[in-house]
Amino acid sequence: MDRSQKADAVAQLNAVFNEAGVVVVTRNLGLTVAQSTDLRLKMRDVGASYKVAKNRLAKIALKDTAYEGMGDMLTGPTAIGYSTDPVAAAKAAVDFAKTNDKLEIVGGAMGGQVLDEAGIKALASLPSLDELRAKLVGLVNAPATKVAQVVNAPAAKLARVFGAYAAKDAA
Repeated sequence: MDRSQKADAVAQLNAVFNEAGVVVVTRNLGLTVAQSTDLRLKMRDVGASYKVAKNRLAKIALKDTAYEGMGDMLTGPTAIGYSTDPVAAAKAAVDFAKTNDKLEIVGGAMGGQVLDEAGIKALASLPSLDELRAKLVGLVNAPATKVAQVVNAPAAKLARVFGAYAAKDAA
């Protein structure tokens, strides 16, 4: 990698760190290419990305970002997962690590808050942004449905009473 490629890599990583809602640092303990590709696909499915970056370049890119405090985690064969959704990257990485012992969660950060492995696992247990939106829509929609049922109920009762009187008169 020549000097201009390194500068480009640092600029790309810096842009990632400035836009990401969460960054997860993982340690590769011998993932095969197929396993790494599978992890990237799972990350992409939830709107996250996974990137292997040189630790030195990543530490340079961390400067003047909210994630500056996690520089100590970047030692050994590491990679970073990141997403704008504060839960997506953590959830995908933790789910993959549960089924594959060759991926270790080191830690990460959400905004300026540095998280250890337990913090990332706790973050992964939270519902994603899409799940929260669906729950919110459900909560807003439920009262509207109940209001419609209550408004329609008296009319339905009146119709049954009139029907009963009509049946009584016909008999």
